[in-house]
Amino acid sequence: MLKPLSVNFKKLSLFTLLVSSVALSGCSDDESGKISLGLFTTKDIKINTFIDPKVPGVTCHVSHIEADLDFSDPSDMGIACRQTGEITAAMLASVDTSKGGEVIFKQSKSILFKSLKIRRIYDADSQSLLYVSYSTKEINGSYKHSLSTVPLWATKAWQTPAVPVTP
Repeated sequence: MLKPLSVNFKKLSLFTLLVSSVALSGCSDDESGKISLGLFTTKDIKINTFIDPKVPGVTCHVSHIEADLDFSDPSDMGIACRQTGEITAAMLASVDTSKGGEVIFKQSKSILFKSLKIRRIYDADSQSLLYVSYSTKEINGSYKHSLSTVPLWATKAWQTPAVPVTP
């Protein structure tokens, strides 16, 4: 016996909504690039652009693997940050200067407890901003991470280091 059209239509609408939401969840305004890892895989390398919220003169590009049909994305990632605008002493005054710095970006990488984080650390001795991307879950005995530095030399934020850096 056939079900009434309205019941089939509701199920189809629900299915369409579910598929659309999953497809759109991978879309991001900050996605700069996407590289397929092959015809027979659901994994892609995604490259996202991230501008430091307190130091907008710094732009970071973060690459990471996205596995569309898995419960967890791989933990590998890379980061490259560069000065792309003015960096001032006022911007630098607003950042956390503790040794641990501050988390400035977080993205979930699994259903349970794994995320990708970016942390900014100010190194006053070398007059540099350090950007560390890392996974919050240990994989094969290692916490995956990547580091990029942005020197403040020739910016308005440069200060003579208290301890001269010696080669």
